[in-house]
Amino acid sequence: MVRGHHASLLLLCLAAACGRMSVEPSPTPAPVDPAPEAVVAQAPPRRAARPPRTVTAADSMADARALDSLMTVEPSGALPELDAGDLDEPTWDLNVQAYAEHPRVQYYVDYFTGRAHDRFQVWLERMPRYEGFAREQLTSRGLPGDLVYLALIESGFSPVAVSRSRAVGMWQFMSATGKGYGLRVNAWVDERRDPVKATDAAARYLSDLTRQFGSHYLAAAAYNGGPGRVGRGLLRISALQGEGDEAVDPTSDDMFFELAETSSIHQETKDYVPKLIAAALVAKHPAQYGFTVPEDVEPFPLDSVLVEGGTGLDLIATLADTSLDAIRDLNPHLLRGITPPGGRYPVRLPAGSMEKVTTAYAATPPTKRPAVLTHVVRRGETVSGIAARYGVSTDLLMSSNRVARARSLQVGTTLYIPSTASSLPSTAFYEAEPESRAPITHIVRRGETLSEISRRYNVPMATIRANNGIGASNVIRAGQKLTVRTGTGAASASASRARTHTVRAGETVGEIAERYGVGQSVLIRANGLGRSATIRVGQRLKIPE
Repeated sequence: MVRGHHASLLLLCLAAACGRMSVEPSPTPAPVDPAPEAVVAQAPPRRAARPPRTVTAADSMADARALDSLMTVEPSGALPELDAGDLDEPTWDLNVQAYAEHPRVQYYVDYFTGRAHDRFQVWLERMPRYEGFAREQLTSRGLPGDLVYLALIESGFSPVAVSRSRAVGMWQFMSATGKGYGLRVNAWVDERRDPVKATDAAARYLSDLTRQFGSHYLAAAAYNGGPGRVGRGLLRISALQGEGDEAVDPTSDDMFFELAETSSIHQETKDYVPKLIAAALVAKHPAQYGFTVPEDVEPFPLDSVLVEGGTGLDLIATLADTSLDAIRDLNPHLLRGITPPGGRYPVRLPAGSMEKVTTAYAATPPTKRPAVLTHVVRRGETVSGIAARYGVSTDLLMSSNRVARARSLQVGTTLYIPSTASSLPSTAFYEAEPESRAPITHIVRRGETLSEISRRYNVPMATIRANNGIGASNVIRAGQKLTVRTGTGAASASASRARTHTVRAGETVGEIAERYGVGQSVLIRANGLGRSATIRVGQRLKIPE
């Protein structure tokens, strides 16, 4: 997981730990049926939506369980003997063989080939889709191509992986770190999910860390634990070294294993490089360890078309003669299935379709292209009047724009108007409420203190104590589970309990009650809704505990 502050480049990189991983399918819109065989050049009829795939959800849950287990496994029983002589020496560009028999490396080889075998098999099947261009990005920066295996232990090569600490994507960038390396993260697009752009950012970050520390393994440790912590640990080793002690090159890979013998880095970071080496051993020689990798896997396509902001992926799917599902799989970073309004933006296409789509897009009338139009509010305009002008419902306009739910519109405000030409489901146009972060479950690691956890999540120690019943002594133990509430509500325990919900078009009291796990009658009483239980779009409901 990427974290830390890179002082030499003046880039803000927030610290993050590798916690429980989850893999989220893009939130909206829902997948649709495959394209019909007939192709019409100028915006033919678009497809109706169908329910999300349960297979994807099950696959994501399995990823989460395996990646979570990878963060907490401990050695038990005898370790397998690894025959380093069987390794194909010419294939390595990372210093793997020197540490192949290290006990922690052998332990993780045993873990990948034992408890996590089935999931690791899935990750190996995903890897060929991304490995080619990832190696090219790494080697173009002067890095070993075998650092590609960092993505294996970070996310299982899933572009949509999300950790409990909000790290996202195949390379697990925190928002600030990703933005520091040029990735756009906003309500429309999250380029941490873009396999190509995120890989380029990871390669640049790893290159910077390698220049800073001199060792690829120290760079990997800093990628996980933060360059500040690794740098301070190296300074402590240097300061403690006495006369006559055998000096270890501070920029060598051996120095990582020296650092791992100290308390300067967390156990997770101490095990990060052994995990990387073990993953490289298995992934480079899968048959030797009882795995199979499919042949002739289609690489991730790099074809794209540059389109106007606010273009729906449903149009691109039609022009490419494929399904919306297929286009969304190539563009997981487009969170709402729509290119960000405001400038032009590239959309990735199935391999070999770039020329066809570019020609068809140019032939599509401009009025048929956008899924979202923009409107700047003028003096005297109302929500209902603007909705009538564009032929959409007032409810849909309010759901699409939080500012439209206010009592009066501010002159100069930009509204996003769903286009009647689009077949995207209405959920694609919802503007999400400001993030109300769910509590994070943090498992205390050996040597951690409450003050470190407080700094890591930027949450006051008093809040963590109050939420977990910890006394003034601040005593915590390894393995203890702590509830950490982040965000604006974290300043006090009482503030973190306050919940509200803004009603969207089509929602009912029963659906909202079920969503938050409260009784319908309780929700009605808490908001004084009366016998009719009438609610309106934009209304803010109190959600009782």
